[in-house]
Amino acid sequence: MNLPRSRVALVIRTDFSDQRTWEAIAAAIIQPTEEDFRAHVEFVDDNAYRGLAVEQWLDLVPDGDTRPFFMVVDDVTIRESDNPILVVGLRRDRGHLFRAIPSAVQSIENNLSISNMDFAEFANAVDHNGVFRGF
Repeated sequence: MNLPRSRVALVIRTDFSDQRTWEAIAAAIIQPTEEDFRAHVEFVDDNAYRGLAVEQWLDLVPDGDTRPFFMVVDDVTIRESDNPILVVGLRRDRGHLFRAIPSAVQSIENNLSISNMDFAEFANAVDHNGVFRGF
């Protein structure tokens, strides 16, 4: 089993304990910003990915995949009130992680997908809880 091939960033659901929270997170991700920026993502809502660990996710990335990152909605995302999504670096940042609130995904996706910024710029801008909330 590999992650789906896609031209856009994946948002992978690994926690299936709360359907309403999952739907609210997905809605926040696709909500345009005030400047009308939109996240170009594909949601992966498949029980086959339930509870996978980071190492397992990285092993599922298809050979030749050129996406700079993918995101995971895990148990922490569902449990925490601000729903911090796990952002997992690929390419030269393979395996590096940070969390981001759903409303910050548009900025992350837009900038990383066109190489306007790099993964480390976002990872280095997290707050004291390790969560990126925007610049």
